[in-house]
Amino acid sequence: MTFTHRHFLGIEGLGKDELLFLLDTAESFREISEREVKKVPTLRGKTVINLFYESSTRTRTSFEIAAKRLAPHLLARLVDCPVINAGDGTHEHPTQALLDLLTIRERKGEFAGLTVAIVGDILHSRVARSNVLALTALGARVRLVGPPTLLPPEFRLWGAELHTDLRTGLTDADVVMALRLQRERQARNFLPSVEGYSRHFCITPKALAEAKANVLIMHPGPMNRGIEIDSQVADGPYSVILDQVTNGVAVRMALLYLLTAQGKELRDESAEREREAQPPKRVRAARQVGAR
Repeated sequence: MTFTHRHFLGIEGLGKDELLFLLDTAESFREISEREVKKVPTLRGKTVINLFYESSTRTRTSFEIAAKRLAPHLLARLVDCPVINAGDGTHEHPTQALLDLLTIRERKGEFAGLTVAIVGDILHSRVARSNVLALTALGARVRLVGPPTLLPPEFRLWGAELHTDLRTGLTDADVVMALRLQRERQARNFLPSVEGYSRHFCITPKALAEAKANVLIMHPGPMNRGIEIDSQVADGPYSVILDQVTNGVAVRMALLYLLTAQGKELRDESAEREREAQPPKRVRAARQVGAR
């Protein structure tokens, strides 16, 4: 199978086979990241432009590392090129979803039958949206957990369960993903107080007692320790947060590789069609002579 999209703008519209193909490709790049020599020549002679309208240090740095390991030339202004969405406002964050999927698959194998609880500011979370789309497409059961003001009911249309009680939301969960509480987006007073949110929705060892014994703990970062996740949980034996960071580079390397190769194929096909559409040189010359 090949990835036939010109750009990578979101999870929406991707099928199960495409998602698994992306994960398989990313897994091969994770192995490259573990080698002594980490660079491969795929992007030699290419230009990679990182455009961030909002500060997102981890994602920006991950893309920069991925691009540098593929040997890019920077600072060119091109528009006829593949575009990768690195997070668009509160809509989607598709590369984050892919690295989350890769991390889950490493530890759990299959997605079908898994229960994944995503806890926090669902309303403003592009991470939650992309993960709901990806996980449900792969057969997982997704629960969204948070206060009613941050839990949009339309997520039910995407196949997710909604829970306003942390205990029931975490019951028998295989994976628990805490989201960052986005204080910069709370101008409309969605919460009475940060302390109140932490009291009811912080992922603590006590709260995790409801989940499965081998539960995976995830967080897209950066973490607000003590607000959305307790340090004992974030640094505990079931945390795979550092694995998420490592897999972020592999996923972005895979996308740069696939879209670069695909872009070249599309340009070659376009050039071939243009050549076929042109009449032979002798015919053109004859027509020009006749016109005179």
